[in-house]
Amino acid sequence: MTVKRVLTSLAALAAMLYVSAGDIETVSGEFTYYGGKTESRADCERAALNGARAKALAEKFGTVVTQDTYQHDVVSDRGESTYFSMLNESALKGEWIGDVKEPVYSYELDSDGLYIVTCKVNGKAKEISNDAVDFAASVLRNGTRTVHADTRFRSGDDMYLYLKSPVDGYVAAFLVDDNNNVYSLLPYTNNVSGQVKVKHDKEYVFFHSASGEPEHGEVDELVMTAEEDVEHNRLYVVFSPQPFSKVVDNYAGDNLPRMLTYDAFNKWLVKCRKYDSKMGVKIMNLEITK
Repeated sequence: MTVKRVLTSLAALAAMLYVSAGDIETVSGEFTYYGGKTESRADCERAALNGARAKALAEKFGTVVTQDTYQHDVVSDRGESTYFSMLNESALKGEWIGDVKEPVYSYELDSDGLYIVTCKVNGKAKEISNDAVDFAASVLRNGTRTVHADTRFRSGDDMYLYLKSPVDGYVAAFLVDDNNNVYSLLPYTNNVSGQVKVKHDKEYVFFHSASGEPEHGEVDELVMTAEEDVEHNRLYVVFSPQPFSKVVDNYAGDNLPRMLTYDAFNKWLVKCRKYDSKMGVKIMNLEITK
């Protein structure tokens, strides 16, 4: 009897995993962005990337018309394209989970010397459901209150992370730099669990020693730096009400967070989200200037 019950449970679990994995779709998209006079090549790359991903999601899953988001066609002597970058997550019926391949860019300059950037993407996505937990997360600059929320930093600024969830759960955070190196920020360096446990309705400020929780381990404090005039990073905050597997990362040197490749990070994230419909991810774009 015991053996039979165990086998039945395993079969049911396998069926659920199969259904969950089947919700993940492979999508692709291409988008051309026409830069303005004040936009750098990096600015145009980000806009083209967002447009390509949004276009791929819109073509696969459709869009929802909302009052705050819209889509319009840009027609000028510089070309014609559907400007999907204005669509935010609430207007798209799908969400991007991770890249299958790194985005491919091509560049041109118009007669005025302005950038024309085309981006092609190929990735994994899923239709948006109500399963994922809607948690609050924001980046804080040089202060630990929510009024200090900011995504623009100067080299030498302190960075903190605010988080609050409506349910108990687990959180991890990763920073992706301009070279697609991925750094594991949470859990802290001396915590080998792969995730940080948090309680519902409690406000957390990470990377601030005075706000640290004993069970989270010794706090790593973060100072943003820039070697170039302007650098762009992306912060991924991953939350789930249930434990998830630890990412495989590596020692990166003294006073540096552990790191991994962008490809390895994407594969880990896609795999986690295949089997955890309640996992949510928030991505925040950061700019650091000298």
